[in-house]
Amino acid sequence: MDDADDVTVEGFYERVDTGRFLASAYTRGPWDRGSQHAGPPAALLGRAVEERPGAREDMRVARITYEILRPVPIGPLEITTSVLRAGRGTEVIEAALAPAGAAPVMFARALRIRTAEDSVPAVLAGPAVPPPTAVGRTPFFPVPWSTGYHTAMESRFTEGAFVEPGPATCWMRMRVPLIAGEEIRPLDRVLVAADSGNGISAVLDFAKYVFINGDLTVHLHRHPVGEWACVEARTSVDPAGIGLADARLHDEDGPIGRSAQSLYVAPR
Repeated sequence: MDDADDVTVEGFYERVDTGRFLASAYTRGPWDRGSQHAGPPAALLGRAVEERPGAREDMRVARITYEILRPVPIGPLEITTSVLRAGRGTEVIEAALAPAGAAPVMFARALRIRTAEDSVPAVLAGPAVPPPTAVGRTPFFPVPWSTGYHTAMESRFTEGAFVEPGPATCWMRMRVPLIAGEEIRPLDRVLVAADSGNGISAVLDFAKYVFINGDLTVHLHRHPVGEWACVEARTSVDPAGIGLADARLHDEDGPIGRSAQSLYVAPR
């Protein structure tokens, strides 16, 4: 698929019908021309959890875990949802994403918790990080195509950089909607960014090692606000080839939760 095929779609996806979407070139990851960065499909599955028929408005996503079975191809996609548990205070929803007519390549299982505003006192979860206005835009590392996730997201580092190994703190903002012609939702903003923890805090040379995440878990104690989501990430690697990218998540008002990715690490 050439960049010119779908850059006219102003969004990561185009909604075709109920549960059916067409991925645009903005979803393209930096490693494979035909595959998506996992951030956009993670956000699309999160949107499906929120939009499922009968979804309760008094519940919010508190935790969502993704299993990434295979790379998500750029093309037509289908999403289905099912209720695994429904209770008075919590529910568990599963969503599956598949290329049209094929087996699922990505699953999400979300825990939603009933909310009641101002029913309990707020307790701060940790210190804030410098705001995105404190730093300028940070260029993405070189990518061999002109359109992709790297052009659809604005990035600003307050610690580290894409090309610097080690811990990093990066503010990210969507430059296009998740779904063309539709409003960006708060959950979209944090989920489309959370899968970047591994990439921004890489501790090994991209040219010599692969470190691929087969999962992603996001915990949110507070609903995100504003245009920016911040990923404050650290990566640890064991010599046996297993790693963990652990991150604190923020918006401009302060901490909102955490994310974690299990990593397969090996020489190229």
